[in-house]
Amino acid sequence: MAFADNLNALPSAAHLAAIELLDAAGTVVARIENKPGQAGSLKVYAALAAKHGAINTAAAQEALQLYAEHTADAQANPGKHPNIDRLLELVSNGQSLTARTIAA
Repeated sequence: MAFADNLNALPSAAHLAAIELLDAAGTVVARIENKPGQAGSLKVYAALAAKHGAINTAAAQEALQLYAEHTADAQANPGKHPNIDRLLELVSNGQSLTARTIAA
């Protein structure tokens, strides 16, 4: 399935303004906002954090499948899709990030 189709199957994230990702030390390493260009990633990250309890290796692998055609583009063009690059890094290093949602 294409990314757009996968997004439609996920729960709504309209109630969120953003999601912050924290490393093991509790430092915010990323913030994904509910705005054009990031809303799809917010929906993916929020759904998988809720399902897995964090953005861990399993969540990252599932997210890479959800990003569908964008995952291959990110692998071919590092830096073009930072939210996918982060997932690829989590899969390769086995680390995880805690997710903190920010209500709208």
